[in-house]
Amino acid sequence: MAELLLEIGTEEIPSGYLNDALKEFKKITASKLQALRIKVSSDIKAYGTPRRIVLVALNLADKQEDIVEEVVGPPKNVAYSTEGEPTKAALGFAQRQGVDVKDLGVKSTPKGEYVCVKRKIAGLPTREILSEALPELISEIPWPKSMRWGNIGFSFVRPIHWILALLDGQVIPFELAGLRSGNKTRGHRFMAPTEVEVNGVEDYIEKMKKAWVMIDPEERQKRVVEVAEKAAAEVGGTPSEDQELVSTVANLVEFPSAVCGSFEERFLALPEEVLITAMREHQRYFAVRDRNGILMANFVTINNTIAKDPAVVRKGNERVLRARLTDAEFFFQEDRKRPLIDRLEDLKEVIYQADLGTSYQKVMRFSELADFLAKAIAPQMLDAVSLTCRLCKCDLVTHMVDEFPSLQGKMGEIYARLDGHPEEVCIGICEHYMPARARGELPGGLIGAIVGMADRMDTIVGCFAVGLEPTGTADPFALRRHALAILRILEDISAPVSLADFVKKAAEILEKDISFDKTAIISRVMDFFRERYKQLMLRSGYGSDEIEAVISAEFDRIDLLRPRLVALKEFAQTGEQFEALALTFKRVRNILKKADRRYEVDPSGFKEKCEVDLWNLFQGSRENLEGYLAKGDYASALEMLKDFRGPVDRFFEEVEILTKDDERLRQNRLALLQAIEQLFLKVADFSKFSI
Repeated sequence: MAELLLEIGTEEIPSGYLNDALKEFKKITASKLQALRIKVSSDIKAYGTPRRIVLVALNLADKQEDIVEEVVGPPKNVAYSTEGEPTKAALGFAQRQGVDVKDLGVKSTPKGEYVCVKRKIAGLPTREILSEALPELISEIPWPKSMRWGNIGFSFVRPIHWILALLDGQVIPFELAGLRSGNKTRGHRFMAPTEVEVNGVEDYIEKMKKAWVMIDPEERQKRVVEVAEKAAAEVGGTPSEDQELVSTVANLVEFPSAVCGSFEERFLALPEEVLITAMREHQRYFAVRDRNGILMANFVTINNTIAKDPAVVRKGNERVLRARLTDAEFFFQEDRKRPLIDRLEDLKEVIYQADLGTSYQKVMRFSELADFLAKAIAPQMLDAVSLTCRLCKCDLVTHMVDEFPSLQGKMGEIYARLDGHPEEVCIGICEHYMPARARGELPGGLIGAIVGMADRMDTIVGCFAVGLEPTGTADPFALRRHALAILRILEDISAPVSLADFVKKAAEILEKDISFDKTAIISRVMDFFRERYKQLMLRSGYGSDEIEAVISAEFDRIDLLRPRLVALKEFAQTGEQFEALALTFKRVRNILKKADRRYEVDPSGFKEKCEVDLWNLFQGSRENLEGYLAKGDYASALEMLKDFRGPVDRFFEEVEILTKDDERLRQNRLALLQAIEQLFLKVADFSKFSI
């Protein structure tokens, strides 16, 4: 077994790129080695710092796995005479394959018997394979943005300065980006910049430690937390918990160290969110809290070097932060000179989207849509919802949000509270942006949920109406995330809202501003939501057949879909009972393909007892099923449908459904099956199951 060590040395990689790149690097390496038939007996490790990407694979096979290749030649009756002697065709085939004619075999195929030969192909040495594969592997690492340099015709996230590639301590020779691979790396840019020769994985790890480089991002994160806590303890505080910031700063340094600084206490009069954002976003500083959790006039900064004079570093960071906080103080004071609601008119000067008008027009649209939702979900909150709609985008035209865009919503909440608006309205202003990401936290209150859904639905319908719907991986307006948020909120608050009516209402409101094919857009938006819901449920552990069976039968009340799925999933595990019921439904569905329209059942037209029995069962079950569905008791509804198996089977066995002798009788029997089909579809479309 062999060990692989690969390091690509670069200029500084953006911190936000590194984590995803390492995950993908590890994944594509495993896939590539498998495709090359090189077995790996232990986990592949991918590490990275701002200026290097590292791959370590221990217990790598010394060579490719051997394979047996089968080559098919001419038909047997062409390769051999009637006496069994090889013909020129057989001799020529054997010669081309480099084997004796006696080694030819015969293989039976759907087209007949053919001559064949099996050859063992020995695997090549791993070093030889990797020499060709590693350049391609490096080029396949995905980056949000890549760049080219010089005239080498190769693109990467940043210019490459060295390549270390070793297999069992020996160089794997190849050339990439004008560089040849070798056995040398470099230490920390400032504390150990000289070249270092490496002879293996253990040697590399040891020499990197001595060269002030921590190659493992997780180890750097732990050290960031440790040094930040130690620095904050100097002033009797602790750094704010912020795992995202920890990850960010860990990917900005190769060896973290920390310094604690301070700022004037007058800045503590600013809202806490403003202080933290000013420190976090622009400077990557950690805020510091006292033992009671109260913000202190201190911060912790993470450095890439061990400072010779911490006081100099501290003063420099304090000077930069003072300028930031002074700006924030000015912006806050300027914003407070006007009530938040006065800024609603300012939105008339902000273009939301060229074809969809201004932000003011958007607010007016989703305000009307939110009123529609509030009447269905929480009519007692109608006034509060209306006020929240008018206020929730006003902070977009404040100085503070212009400087710190991530504070949109939060500044609206703060300013609304200072203006004396009801607390639930203030919270709703901030919460209407939730969830901020696909699996983010949902709004805690109904006001934020209602306003957020209305805002998102206006965005989705508007973008579809002007031709901005997602295509492939392109989704510039995050419509997939918006749809997912609406679905999650509707389910979370058990909202008794018709999704079809919600989409239709949004389209009707939008139609007042722009012209579009309303019917077509409503249909496409509903299909879009259906696909988003399917993906959501697949991630929740439900099978594709189960999801299709539910959403094909009914896709309107989102709050009622998951209970159906839960009941159907449990029922599907009953095995034979479930399969029998599904086959019964498929049998009904298949024969109804012969019906060219809907028919009405005429009970007086039945001629056989099995027809009457099936009709009576249908009549007796219909009301009970409606009762179960009204209560959300889908398990009982499914149990009740099992009663149809025997009567339906007898109906198929005892009567000729598609009789040609009596057209009225034929139509009546089809009408009976259509009624049963619709009864089943109130619960699920069992034809979607692969049985």
